[in-house]
Amino acid sequence: MKKFAGEAAPIQRCQVHKRRNVLDHLSDDNKPIVAKKLNAIYAMDDYVAAKAALDGVHRELMHLNPSAARSLGEGLDETLTVVKLHVPEQLRKSLASTNLIESAFSIVETVCRNVKRWHGGDQRERWVGSGLLVAEKQFRRVRGYKQIPTLLRVLETLKPSRKEVVLRRKAS
Repeated sequence: MKKFAGEAAPIQRCQVHKRRNVLDHLSDDNKPIVAKKLNAIYAMDDYVAAKAALDGVHRELMHLNPSAARSLGEGLDETLTVVKLHVPEQLRKSLASTNLIESAFSIVETVCRNVKRWHGGDQRERWVGSGLLVAEKQFRRVRGYKQIPTLLRVLETLKPSRKEVVLRRKAS
C-alpha cells in the first residue's frame, strides 16, 4: 500500500480479521479471555494506552502461544490507526474493518467468475467496473459518514509538504 500511497499514508488493518486470526491459534479455554482483552483494547480512545495494552497482550501470548503472538505482532500498530487518528467512534467502527471493501470485491469476483474468455486488459477493467456497478446497488451509507470531514481534516495535516517529498526523493 505504501508503494502507491507513499510513506506518510496511514494504513488501518482490519481489527476483525486480526482478532479472528489471533484467536484461531488459541485453545477454546483461552479464546474468551484474549477476545475480551482485544475487544477492550480496540475500543480505547487513547492511542498510547491502547498500544501499551496491545503490547502487553502480545507479551502474554509469547508465553501462551507463540503463533498467536506472531499473528498479533504482524502489523500490530496498523490495527490502531483509527485510534491514533482520533477517528470519531461511530466512524471508527466502520473503518476498523475491511468488510466494506471485501463485500464489494466479493461481488466483483462473482460477476467476473462468469467470464469464460478474457481479451486484453481493457476488457478486464470493463468487467471489474461492471462488477463494481452491481456492488454499488447494495452499498449502504457508512455508519458515522457525517464524521468523515473531521477525518479528512486530520488526514490533511498528515500530508507531507512538497519540500518534504522532494527531500525524500533526493535521499532515496
